[in-house]
Amino acid sequence: MKLFVAAALVLFAAQAHAETYPSRPITIIVPTTAGGPPDTLARLIAEPMRSVLGPPVVVENVTGAGSTLGLARVVRAAPDGYTLSIGHLNSHVFSSLTYSTTYDVLNDFEPIALLTIAPMAFYGRIGLPGANFKELAAWMKDNPDKLSFGSVGVGGPARVWATDFQNKIGTRFSFVPYRGAVAAAQDLAGGQIDLSAGEGTNALTLSRGGKVKIYAILTDKRWSVAPDIPTIEETGVPGLKMPFWHGLWAPKGTPPDVIAKLNAAVMHALADPTVRARFAQSGQDTFPLDQQTPQFLGAYHKAEVEKWGAVIKATGVKAQ
Repeated sequence: MKLFVAAALVLFAAQAHAETYPSRPITIIVPTTAGGPPDTLARLIAEPMRSVLGPPVVVENVTGAGSTLGLARVVRAAPDGYTLSIGHLNSHVFSSLTYSTTYDVLNDFEPIALLTIAPMAFYGRIGLPGANFKELAAWMKDNPDKLSFGSVGVGGPARVWATDFQNKIGTRFSFVPYRGAVAAAQDLAGGQIDLSAGEGTNALTLSRGGKVKIYAILTDKRWSVAPDIPTIEETGVPGLKMPFWHGLWAPKGTPPDVIAKLNAAVMHALADPTVRARFAQSGQDTFPLDQQTPQFLGAYHKAEVEKWGAVIKATGVKAQ
């Protein structure tokens, strides 16, 4: 009888939760510095999500250790739908593979939805040798250890890409780690470092202002907002293709009905005309509707971890 009563109380509590969620503010944890792509994206979708869910959607930056501190914060949170994790190729794939973490990036999160995808760009300060990527690569091959390369963290996509690249062409960089993409881009524009690779939106803004030069887009097709920039394959210089995507997760054990409500709010936000216009300006593409489901993000995330895990192993990059 006691077991029956206990089970009934658990069921009642679960039903009550489902009926009242959400009843207080929801926090999206951004694992990178303010002003970067995930921070901007979180703030863009927060208000449209609130219009569906009711309570405010608050954005909080929790940085450090290549984004792993922010993810660990979410893993420790109650699985009640009030603490969410926005992240990307770096935070939810590379950093979680190259750092020693307290969580399992595939098993300790519940997927909510894929958000956007944009190309990574390889770019450099104004005044580097060579008129194009091929000429710059030839100069770098003849002048190893002459250029510095800024990357977010010490085991992120840019570091892995640059390590693979230097191995292929036979050169060496002096690597400079940063806590966020914005700081790396600003230092490159100011001439404190020479090269970097990162999500193209940061580089594009600086390139349009004449402060950096984008040498290549690290995808297999040209970028709609900058069609004059060649792809890495078109340069004739060997380099990895590395699209940069964002997603949204909740802690493991978050109830399916809560995940469904959050997914519906995200899909509403991604369809918002103002949000879509901002995405278009920066070259961010949303995924097709049938790919905005929790199930698709789960499968996509797993495939990315497996794919890049093999590349990381081959390059030998390790954060610790």
